[in-house]
Amino acid sequence: MSKEIKTVAIVGLGALGILFGHHLSKKMPFDDLRIIANQNRIDRYKKNKIYSNGEVCNFNYVTPDKDLGPADLVLFAVKFNDLDSAIQDVRNNIGEDTIILSCLNGIVSEEIISKAYGWDKILYCIAQGMDGIRKGNVLEYTNMGMLCFGSREPGLITDKVKAVEDFFNKTDFPYEVATDMQHRLWGKFMLNVGVNQTVAIYKGNYGTIQKHGEARDTMVSAMREVITLANKEGINLTEKDLEYWLDVLSRLDPNGKPSMAQDIDNKRFSEVDLFAGTVIEMGKKHRIATPVNQMLYDRIKYIESSF
Repeated sequence: MSKEIKTVAIVGLGALGILFGHHLSKKMPFDDLRIIANQNRIDRYKKNKIYSNGEVCNFNYVTPDKDLGPADLVLFAVKFNDLDSAIQDVRNNIGEDTIILSCLNGIVSEEIISKAYGWDKILYCIAQGMDGIRKGNVLEYTNMGMLCFGSREPGLITDKVKAVEDFFNKTDFPYEVATDMQHRLWGKFMLNVGVNQTVAIYKGNYGTIQKHGEARDTMVSAMREVITLANKEGINLTEKDLEYWLDVLSRLDPNGKPSMAQDIDNKRFSEVDLFAGTVIEMGKKHRIATPVNQMLYDRIKYIESSF
């Protein structure tokens, strides 16, 4: 039986870190929620303050070297490029009974984290349905979205899953428990491959791909390449999954933007290697052509070459 979750550590103050951190900060004792960041970042956060939908975030900042004992729950909310450093930054917050949730995009972050801390601490997790736009220290969103999480083993609801579920219920945190998380991870990956990259190259927003036209056709074609590869990897993605994620997409604020489009707008290097890069490499492995993702990869790399 996993113990009750009382202390939480979050690493990463992008859109998800701000969103979830701000929500939890209003539901938990101040000292029980730790935002892990280096001193330079903390100084900047304190000087400029961080805002979520117009509210100032009141965060308990903790440097990586500070040892307050293990946290009961650790949330990774960094970009993929920052994952390795984040794994080191949370070391003092990981103990024998710590539960880890990774909110990162893609299908590999859990495996990378497991090499440092072991699979026994990790639940599979995806963030979905959030449509926030972060500009500097300000986050604005219409839909908070939720975390969907579950055991690595299909069909099981473990004590760790129940502990997180109990905690989220107590803190009014939006969530869904799933018993098919590998399938969910691949579905979200399919969505990201289509949505993030397409909106980035068309320099649009969610509205660009919610309506019929060239951009939406490009997005769906990129997603179908993932379906083909997923089935080669033993994951049963189908057109029904495509329709499910298109329905999730249809409910997002049309003026919102996915993270990759925001990165490109702000001349930050994107996670294209995590999306199209992964698809292209998997295509080579299975000798399956992935022309749409190759086009997206090339276009985004070309845009980034001017940064």
